[in-house]
Parts: sequence; structure tokens; C-alpha cells
Amino acid sequence: MEWKIPLFEIYSDEEDVESIISILRRRKNWAAGPEIHDFERELADYVGSNYAVAFNSGTSALFATMIAYGLENGDEVIVPSFTFIATANAPLFVGARPVFAEIEEQSYGLDPEDVLERINPRTKAIMPIHYGGCPCRIKELREIAEDHDLILIEDAAEALGARVGIKKVGSFGDSSILSFCQNKIITTGEGGAVVTNSKTIFEKLSLICSQGRLENSAYFDSTESGDYIDLGYNFRMPSMAAALGISQLHKADKIAEWRRAKASYMRARLSDIEEIEVFKEPEGDFHVYQMFTIRVMGGRSRRDALMSYLMSEGIMTKVYFPPVHLTKFYKSLGFNEGDLPRTEEISSQVLSLPIFPSLTEERMDYIVEKIQEFFEAE
Repeated sequence: MEWKIPLFEIYSDEEDVESIISILRRRKNWAAGPEIHDFERELADYVGSNYAVAFNSGTSALFATMIAYGLENGDEVIVPSFTFIATANAPLFVGARPVFAEIEEQSYGLDPEDVLERINPRTKAIMPIHYGGCPCRIKELREIAEDHDLILIEDAAEALGARVGIKKVGSFGDSSILSFCQNKIITTGEGGAVVTNSKTIFEKLSLICSQGRLENSAYFDSTESGDYIDLGYNFRMPSMAAALGISQLHKADKIAEWRRAKASYMRARLSDIEEIEVFKEPEGDFHVYQMFTIRVMGGRSRRDALMSYLMSEGIMTKVYFPPVHLTKFYKSLGFNEGDLPRTEEISSQVLSLPIFPSLTEERMDYIVEKIQEFFEAE
């Protein structure tokens, strides 16, 4: 379908184009090029961590992190159900079990009080997300993890550049996952990374990412075969993606400010519509608005009707997120409706509206007008 207003548009410029063309022109090192390490170094510096490892997707990064921390059969990882399914799937990749906890009403992140209730002797890690670019209550979750000797893994896939005070999201966890899929703050098309302060975890991730091979030299530029010292995978990011990532990262703060400006305009325009609640960042936090989400009072049927009306007017919207525990797959694992009442209620009301750097006031006005028309016609 051709949308009048899509949910997102990728921001790019000539620097991005040239970054890829330069790789093509050199006719070598399209894989394992120097851009990989350059991107990793710049990414670690940007987040405020000691190390970063680039991956071909955020899901690969999650999988590798589970392996690096030695999670296995019988272990439990506390996660939200209000997330993209990869967060919950990651423990299953290594035989561990996701334990779903409730979210709280302000940031839509994991509720620290409910997390406390879910901890037991099998719990090994807590993995919160920062919903739509908004920091969750990560300081409280950090304290809980420390008090109970648990690993804290931030799934910061949607929140590059977000901050709690002056400290960036992704620098609170023992390790943190980032995604560069096409709808994220910056993008390499597909791609991901893990940032960490642990040299041990960094070294493990580097092996997992590249076939378990000890990298003593540039593999494709060397006559040496290298030694394989652990089980690994091909989770490597291509050189072109890393070059694009560097170029995009240079614009990350500018992109975030553009998104915040769009969100501020939309919030002001929507504030008089009593039938909806507009998501607002918690005080002291810096939200990067990877998504702009409203909450439709009145429940699922009213929300779905609004979604259908906006679709008929050429405006793309999407529900982020349906509860993971109510998908067909997770129901087959024994999860049921009613397991997470607050998560299920919030999920039945949320609707993400278009937001991206090039979204004009004219298009935002059109979105608001159509939402107003819908409620006026009820």
C-alpha cells in the first residue's frame, strides 16, 4: 500500500551515500574491513562504554550475549512481554526461560516492584527494554540486579542516544544491546551491536561473532588460517554497513533532536483530545522518540477503529507492542491471557503514530485533524 504518511522514513544524506560508495570503489574488504573496528570504537565512545562488538542484527547481538554470559538450560531471565519478540526469544536460544514481568505506566518499561516478585534461585539475569526511545527505570533495576547478584542486560535497541540525566542508556547494564534496523534512530539497514565495560565479555562476543576464530590478523588479507578456539557463528556486520553506521552515528544527536521537536509539536496539537493520552517522557529523562505512541481510552475496539480510520485516510499506524506472551508460540509454552493484566491493558490501548526527521508540520496537522475527525464522528 502507498501511504500518504508512512510510519517512518529513513533519514540519509550524501555523507551516507559516499560512505558506501567508497567501499564499493576499493573492490576489497567488503567484509572484515577496517570500518568494523572504527564503528565499534566510535559506538563505545558515544554510549560511554569501554567496548563494542558489531553484529549483523540486534537479534544476533542478543543471542551472542546469552552465550557470552553462559546462560543455559534451567536459568531464568526476567523480561517484559511488552517488547519486540526477539527480547523474549533470546533466553530460549540457549535453553534458558524468559520470565515475563509487568510494565509500569510512565515509561512502559519493566516495573521494578514486579521484577522483585519474580526473582527466585533460578533467576540469572534481568533484561529490560527502553520502550520507543524512552529510558525505563533503569537505576532501580540496576540496584535490584546488584542486590541479588544478577546480570543486567539492557535491550536498548530502540533508544540509542537516550539519557537518564547525563548518563546514556546502554551504559547502565553489564552489557547492552543496540539495533540498527531500518526503523531505528540510526540505521545500517540491518545491524546490531553489544556495548560493555567487561573485557572478558568483549573477548567472548568477538569470538562468537566470527566463527570462534582468534583474530590475529585481517582474515581476508592474510595467508594465515587463524586458530579456532571456541564455538562461534557468522554474525559479522559487513564493511558497508559499518561505514554507513559511522556516518549515521555522526548525525545521531541531530536526528534525536529532530524527533524530539516533532514529538513536541504533535503532543501540543493532540493535548486537547480527551479521548487519548499522549506519552510523555519522565522528568529528568531524555527521550529520543524512536516511536511516538498514544493511548486510546476505551480499549481495544476503539483503538482498532481509530487505526482503521487512519488507514483509510492514508496514515500508517501500528500497535507496538502486542504482548509477546499472547502470541501463538508463547501460548504453546503455557502462557495465557490474564498472566500480565497491566501489560495486556496497556497493549490493548497503545497506537504508534508516524514520526521521523522529515515529517512536516503540514503532515502532522493532517494526522491530528484525522484523529479529531474520528472522535467527533463517534
